[in-house]
Amino acid sequence: MTETTRPHDHDLHGACCGGEDRIDTGRRQTIDMLAKGGLAALLGGVAGALPQVARAAADDDVVRIGYLPITDATPLLVAHAQGYFEDEGLKVAKPTLIRSWSALIEGFAAGKFNLVHLLNPIPIWMRYNNKFPVKVMGWAHTNGSAIVVGKHTDIEDFKGLGGKQVAVPFWYSMHNIVLQYALRAAGVKAVIKPQGAKLAPDECNLQVLPPPEMPAALAARKIDAYIVAEPFNALGELKAGARMLRFTGDMWKNHPCCVICMNEQRVSANPEWTQKAMNALVRASVYASQNKEAVAKMLSKDGKGYLPAPAPVVVRGMTLYQDHKPYIESGAIKNWDAFHNGRIDFQPWPYPSATKFIVEQMNKTVVSGDDKFLDGLDPAFVAKDLVNYDHIRAACEKYPEWKKDPSVSGGDNPYVREEVIKL
Repeated sequence: MTETTRPHDHDLHGACCGGEDRIDTGRRQTIDMLAKGGLAALLGGVAGALPQVARAAADDDVVRIGYLPITDATPLLVAHAQGYFEDEGLKVAKPTLIRSWSALIEGFAAGKFNLVHLLNPIPIWMRYNNKFPVKVMGWAHTNGSAIVVGKHTDIEDFKGLGGKQVAVPFWYSMHNIVLQYALRAAGVKAVIKPQGAKLAPDECNLQVLPPPEMPAALAARKIDAYIVAEPFNALGELKAGARMLRFTGDMWKNHPCCVICMNEQRVSANPEWTQKAMNALVRASVYASQNKEAVAKMLSKDGKGYLPAPAPVVVRGMTLYQDHKPYIESGAIKNWDAFHNGRIDFQPWPYPSATKFIVEQMNKTVVSGDDKFLDGLDPAFVAKDLVNYDHIRAACEKYPEWKKDPSVSGGDNPYVREEVIKL
């Protein structure tokens, strides 16, 4: 693609997702409703049946994975590809690729999936706003996201996002939290307005887009920037002429993004099943940490096809980082000497300090919909109540090589850390 041409939307959809990812009007309405906090309304008709759904799921010993086509899902997909679930004596179905967070949440809540990865704040929203018994079982990865800007813009820093249209993958996302943290520091106000509404020079207008739609929207100049997980930043760079503005892992050191989630009722009813699943996932995290390029190729559509992106895109999204001079020169990476992390890293331990920080920041983050559930929500309580530490701790002890990942806290106790944010 030359600098003078722009691909049509369908070109980029084909490059990353194939033609089957079109979302009809009904699905779009569901996405909009869920993104604004309508999980309870959507499930209202089956709320009374949730215990029966949970019991039915508890009787089903097959691991049923739902995932988005992003590198966040790597441990789940590696555990399936490498046969780690079977090594634990578990049956596993082929993972189901889902195109949007809203649809994945819907499937998980309805009992279609018993093992998923979700953006870190989503379980907080589900558990305390919608009273759904979700449990965070571990981290799927650290870092692995970025904000890219369109080549049609002159954006050089976060202040330059004033007056611009920016897409986030979900209101309750690490992406929205980190983006707005940086906007506030730059003196820019996050707003949620109709796309055609007039913006003040210091207002950044946010909207929710499913990750697969972001590169095409940027290429078509429907948005000016987006923040999302890989490989859609790499895809934007290679196919939409996007420029890397900043890696999120270079702002919040070794931050969590997606977390591994299960239904609390299943965890309680099936502790042995749960432990076996977590063993497989921690083993997969270790393998992914030690074999990033090979894993990227395996996950790509040129490998085993878990992700619809070609191998060069996924490899870039998982490996290209500090050795790429343009990232250093442009300021996309500013803290390499202090952080020494990767573009994406894989360690499974869910540090309570990060959960506390997320809850604190959610109270400062602009979202669409009712966020009153955050009033008085105690960060320390959430860190204790939301996360199940027992099964992940046992799995980490079984596979101690997880401690060698660059995103593991240093010091005498690898299970404890302090959060570091440095813009």
